[in-house]
Amino acid sequence: MRILSRYILREVLSHTLLGGVLFTFVLFIRDLGRILELVVRGSASLLDVSRVILYTLPSTLVLTIPMAVLVGILLGLSRLAADSEVTAMRAAGFGIFNFVRVVSIAAGFAVLLGLWNSLYIAPRASSALLRLENDLKTSQASFEVQPRVFYEDFRNYVLYVQDASVAQGAALWKHVFLADLSQPASPYITTAQQAIVQNGPKGIVRLHFEDGSRHEISPRDPNQYDISTFQEADTPIQAAPQDDIRLTRSETPLLALSPTELLQRSRAPGGRQYSIELQKRFSYPAACLVLMLVGTPLGLASRRGGKSSGFVLTVLLVFVYYFFSSVGVALAKQGKVSAVLGVWGANLVFALFGTLLLWRMSTGDLGSSNAALLNPMDWIRSTLERFRPAREKQQAETTVRPTPRRSNRFPLIFDDYVLREFLSTLALILVSFIMLSLFFSFFELLGDIIRNRTALITVGDYLLNLIPYMLYNLTPLCALLAVLVTFGALSRSSELTAMKASGVSIYRLIAPIMVLTAIIAVSLFAFDEFYLPLANRRQEALRSVIKGKPAQTFLRPDRKWISGQQDSVGQPARIFYYQFFDPDKDVFANLTVFEFQPGTFQLSRRIYATSAHWDAQVQRWILENGWQRSFQNGAVVQYQPFTLNSFAEIREQPAYFKKEVRPSQEMSFNELNTYIADLKQSGFDTMRLRVQLNRKLAYPLITLIMALLAVPFAMTMGKRGSLAGVGVAIAMAVVYTLVSGVFEAMGNVNALPPMLAAWSPDLLFAMLGGYLLLRTPT
Repeated sequence: MRILSRYILREVLSHTLLGGVLFTFVLFIRDLGRILELVVRGSASLLDVSRVILYTLPSTLVLTIPMAVLVGILLGLSRLAADSEVTAMRAAGFGIFNFVRVVSIAAGFAVLLGLWNSLYIAPRASSALLRLENDLKTSQASFEVQPRVFYEDFRNYVLYVQDASVAQGAALWKHVFLADLSQPASPYITTAQQAIVQNGPKGIVRLHFEDGSRHEISPRDPNQYDISTFQEADTPIQAAPQDDIRLTRSETPLLALSPTELLQRSRAPGGRQYSIELQKRFSYPAACLVLMLVGTPLGLASRRGGKSSGFVLTVLLVFVYYFFSSVGVALAKQGKVSAVLGVWGANLVFALFGTLLLWRMSTGDLGSSNAALLNPMDWIRSTLERFRPAREKQQAETTVRPTPRRSNRFPLIFDDYVLREFLSTLALILVSFIMLSLFFSFFELLGDIIRNRTALITVGDYLLNLIPYMLYNLTPLCALLAVLVTFGALSRSSELTAMKASGVSIYRLIAPIMVLTAIIAVSLFAFDEFYLPLANRRQEALRSVIKGKPAQTFLRPDRKWISGQQDSVGQPARIFYYQFFDPDKDVFANLTVFEFQPGTFQLSRRIYATSAHWDAQVQRWILENGWQRSFQNGAVVQYQPFTLNSFAEIREQPAYFKKEVRPSQEMSFNELNTYIADLKQSGFDTMRLRVQLNRKLAYPLITLIMALLAVPFAMTMGKRGSLAGVGVAIAMAVVYTLVSGVFEAMGNVNALPPMLAAWSPDLLFAMLGGYLLLRTPT
């Protein structure tokens, strides 16, 4: 019995570890891009980035440890049941409760690990993460400033630089424009040829200006205008934005509080949220035991579905458990149920359900009526089997047996066989991953749904419009996993050896997969070009409704700073500042135009008008009740007030100020290309958008490259089966995500050209896949 116990425990633990890595990777990948950009910018050391990753993982593990236990039990026992090993064990006297005893060892260890993580590790990690983010906040400010883009995250300041470079511990800005908005109607302006930026204590950034001037105007009397020039000047500014709220002890996030602090605050008036958080830290680790009670009979009852059945059941059970848990927590926060019942309700339901299943299995009362419940894949497969004999019979009558001399023809019988296996595996994995992603998206919004009483039809519409986005992003990873599992299964069953013995080379064998993945890649680009942007816009609008936010608009009439057109070299650059713009009537209020000398970036003219409107007949802006000043060598050389005036050199038309703020995923390739050109002429930083433009071409192609890279690994897995394929797929996905994230971050900060940043991961992995494939015995 000890041999059987060790064998079962090893099978369960291997799948548990694999499932934990997979689920943690899926949840953690959302923050990976932001973390990698810290490295690329040079604003954080590798040690700091490693600390961010380590401090983020414990909060993720609180959710993924119970999921890992469930997937380990279901997949491990399903594999044993599919190979009839469970039947043999039970015939040898290994009863149902012996299986429970063995898997409870793994579940008990997971409970202890979960409690240690949720009660000790996660709170300390969250608290350390807050302190680390506080320390990095100041250093990030000087490094996040990008050239030719208005930066508004300094308190009461707006910054614009034409060039920026990063050095160790400092940054160098060239051609600097700094506006002090303490008096919004008449901002104080500082211009300089360059500025050396260093980070100071308590969120202070120190700017050391060189060769510049300051312009100050009285808000009450426009005749009072002071200009001061300097060779060197220092200006400290606050790094935090205007709406920044300093964290005090009472505002510390719940995750950073220790259990003792939660217990003390839960006893105080209004301490319901602390009591709920404290209960959650015990309930999630305890979920390992209740999920074990449910997973054991379901895994043992699996007959023909195997691991595919176990994976589908895992996704469904995870959804049901976290649905009950999220609803209970939301009701507890609203005071409709007690904190204990709201948090522990899901555990109680699953414990009762698991106990009932174990009792019925121990008494042998699990008949065919429960087959659909215990193994839904059996019902699906049996339904498909009804149609298979007729199709195979017709195929056998119309297909000629291939010979080695005709083995290069296309398609052949084995082409249909390989493609059918690949497509069925791809569909199963893709549907499972999409369902899992939808479940977590639903859980994240469940509190908002209940609080805002969002209609279920709105939630359903949102999730339906979210599916295309998930389909586009998950298809390459699922294709990689499908190739590994398909060819791993062929290798394990010796079918691959039989095909090679019949004269079919590896290159000919993978040809249909390569053709199909190439078609999928082209389809993904067409999908992103014609349908996905519309679905993304729709789901973002619905998400705003669920969140209770006001309806969003793409037009930004509140944008107060914008660069003017600069069509030719030597033409004065302009910056427009206004306090209000009506895009329907084309009217400005309190408009200021700054003109700069080409090359030197010294202020040459400043125009102000209390109002301005567009005259369509003369095609000019008509400025009212204002003045203009011209400057030379740091002095005012001309001052001219006016009641009504027009400036022919200001050629920007109303449409120029009606810029759209649209994410790249909500535009097609052509729309994004046009959008970039429009923003570029306005002086906005388009580096991130240009990287995303190239990624619209490069990302779909990774489907083909991943399939190419998966083939050599699948050939070397031998008899290790699909479990090894899943492990290899996770490792390859992690490596690709890291490489892609690093190159994308380097492109975002202008360290690489956009095309190179987007295409480098594809080129590197294509070369690696081609090299490994050429070394694979054919």
